[in-house]
Amino acid sequence: MNKKLAAALSGGAVLVLALTGCSGSSGADDKNDALDTWAKQVCDGVQPQAKKIEAANAAIQKETSDNSSPADVQKTDAQAFQDMSDAYKAIGATVSKAGAPDVDNGRKKQQDAVKELNDLGASYATLKQQVDKLNTKNQAKFADGLKDIATQLDKLSRSGSDALKNLEEGDVGQAMAKQPSCKSASATASAPASGSGSAADSASGSDSASDSAAPANG
Repeated sequence: MNKKLAAALSGGAVLVLALTGCSGSSGADDKNDALDTWAKQVCDGVQPQAKKIEAANAAIQKETSDNSSPADVQKTDAQAFQDMSDAYKAIGATVSKAGAPDVDNGRKKQQDAVKELNDLGASYATLKQQVDKLNTKNQAKFADGLKDIATQLDKLSRSGSDALKNLEEGDVGQAMAKQPSCKSASATASAPASGSGSAADSASGSDSASDSAAPANG
């Protein structure tokens, strides 16, 4: 009953990748010490949060067995969403504390990314509240509730990373790609979304799992 949720959730990991410089090229010459310093501060702050998000993904993936009780699924998913909410807010705080990167429109890009990260944190907090309210006494109602949450998660995975991508384009992405902590974070965050090139791609994979959200037996 948790399979569609797990499939949709795998797309969320890509949102972290937008802030790890994974798509940036490190081939440019080292010509901006201030930007490198900014990138190191952000990457060092992102790394532990990326691990927290990866762990939350893994916890939900683990509870995909039809043998898992609704109560166990509810407890695991609620904690995972809370952890992801906290992680995105913490990444937002890291980017906010780092200040604007020394690039064109750096201030606006930074502010937009912070807002986006805080919005993501709020969205996962809302999902956590919805999971807390699910009816665990009735498997059919519980499964329907999980389907609704998976649908919202799917939409969240498809949107929500434009500002982050804008922040890490060009020189910023190149500076971040050189940071060991960003390389580590991108490897960590990509693990639960293996085989998926984008949030939309991995989220769309959840369609085939829609039937598995229903309980195997009454």
